[in-house]
Amino acid sequence: MSETRALGATATSFEIVGAARWTLAALSLAMLMSSLGTSIANVALPTLATTFAASFQEVQWVVLAYLLAITTLIVGAGRLGDIFGHRRIMLTGILLFTAASLLCGLAPTLPLLVVARGVQGAGAAILMTLTVVLVRESVPAERTGSAMGLLGTMSAVGTALGPSLGGVLIAGAGWPSIFLVNLPLGIAAFWLAWRSLPADRAVPGKERPGLDPVGTALLALALGAYALAMTGGAGHVGVRNLVLLGAAAAAGGLFFLAQKKVASPLIRLEAMRQASLGTSLAMNALVSTVMMATLVVGPFYLSQAIGLDPVDVGAVMAIGPIISALSGLPAGRIVDRMGPQSVILLGLIAMLAGAIGLTMLPAMFATAGYIAAIAVLTPGYQLFQAANNTLVMTNAETDRRGVASGLLSLSRNLGLITGASAMGSLFAYASMSSDMAAAAPEAVATGMRITFMAAALLILVAGILAVSSRLAAAGMHGAATSRVETPRSGSVGSR
Repeated sequence: MSETRALGATATSFEIVGAARWTLAALSLAMLMSSLGTSIANVALPTLATTFAASFQEVQWVVLAYLLAITTLIVGAGRLGDIFGHRRIMLTGILLFTAASLLCGLAPTLPLLVVARGVQGAGAAILMTLTVVLVRESVPAERTGSAMGLLGTMSAVGTALGPSLGGVLIAGAGWPSIFLVNLPLGIAAFWLAWRSLPADRAVPGKERPGLDPVGTALLALALGAYALAMTGGAGHVGVRNLVLLGAAAAAGGLFFLAQKKVASPLIRLEAMRQASLGTSLAMNALVSTVMMATLVVGPFYLSQAIGLDPVDVGAVMAIGPIISALSGLPAGRIVDRMGPQSVILLGLIAMLAGAIGLTMLPAMFATAGYIAAIAVLTPGYQLFQAANNTLVMTNAETDRRGVASGLLSLSRNLGLITGASAMGSLFAYASMSSDMAAAAPEAVATGMRITFMAAALLILVAGILAVSSRLAAAGMHGAATSRVETPRSGSVGSR
């Protein structure tokens, strides 16, 4: 009898894994589409400027519209999934992204292209948020880390593939092809998602939560103003930046006030006060800031301090995304074996070693030293991402997983935006040059060292937060255990 039960349990397990494979295929394709959309348009900016007789400042809105839409809508996208069903909103997001891609490819003017890219970004916000949620709902708990690692791999593949694929498509079929390539991907993703995603189920005895339009609008305004302030001005603080930052602070303050008064808030402030969630979001923003610093500083250092030509710079810069793509799945498996909290610390230790390496190894071994440091930093980031995402989604309430995933993606995006602006400004300041293209090699090398000293400090802060959160969780567990054992010992004594 016991053997029969064991065989039945094994068969059930294989059925779950088999069904989950198709779900993971759909979600991986959705993650690939959204990350590809982030990076593929950059390479087309010179072509678009020529085609539409526009300035660089005008055509860069093709990129900014996409990023701003994701940043401002990503938490609201998760909330829509919590309210109306994750499967239903995910299918809507795939359709929206695919239709917007068609509009981008057919856009006759630059303003229409920018609007279509904003709509595409709204679809991408849904894809980025709900892929993480649906992995948590579709995959057995003991395989969640591996599935999160797979999503990290697909995100890295999309980001790395964008520039090279975009260049090939533009050369062969023209700029519209970089958007129209999403049509077959979108159709395949929709078909797989329709067939494999788990049905939305209402929780018995629980009312459907309501929308929070005021909170959603205020948060979008705050995030949009912050993103514009940090991406504008080319790293220089001016009146426009300060006004936008003031608007972001005011809208953020009103948002938090509104969340205290509505019956069904977009974000429960008491959940944000929980050590685990707040710490995870803060760490996510810090490490994303550091990773963006490598993309901002790396090309200048490789070309001006080491003296590589553009082709070699591109080849070296591609190593990080390739390592990221290769290390995503192993990182997820390590999370499943060791647990997320331990792997978060392991990832941060590797990132700290990589950041310190970037302050010393390139000066000692030139290109080889730079690659060695990146080869330590990047897998550490994948370990952290897989573990942190798993921890947050495992602890999230069932009817709040969409918002939790949205907050994770938001903290990452804010870190990337801050890294591009703040770390770029630090690099320029430490190099003591207002024109980085004309900076001396020694000045660029100094800027590199100082920037990654600051990066190492940010990772160290993230590590302190991780240790503090783990100790707090252990203390709460110990207190809970003592409360359970105290009545038991009393009852024994009374006997």
